[in-house]
Amino acid sequence: MDFAPLHFIDEPIAVEFERPLVFEKNPVCPARFRWRGTLYGVVKMLAEWHNYHRRGHVALNMRPEHLVTASERGSWGVGRAYFRVRADTGQVFDLYYDRAPGGAGGRKGSWFLYREMMDGG
Repeated sequence: MDFAPLHFIDEPIAVEFERPLVFEKNPVCPARFRWRGTLYGVVKMLAEWHNYHRRGHVALNMRPEHLVTASERGSWGVGRAYFRVRADTGQVFDLYYDRAPGGAGGRKGSWFLYREMMDGG
């Protein structure tokens, strides 16, 4: 299947899972997500990928010998988990979980609806 970006969105969403997460910073694909008041059911996960690249000031605060491991597994508060999903509406979306803490005193990351994809296949 070929997919191409249709709409860039990058807005926060609320997600729901079938079972409680074992590792919150390493989530599985959500079962549902709510965006702009509408609940979308995830019918199928089409792809999953991770990006543990360190950006900005956090790219400079690690010893070079530890960067390889961190880029493969991530480190606390760094990285994103992406999921391409088909919703119950037939639309295809890319969602991501940003592992960066959400604010002062918070330890959780945030979920985002990254973009809507055009199904070319």
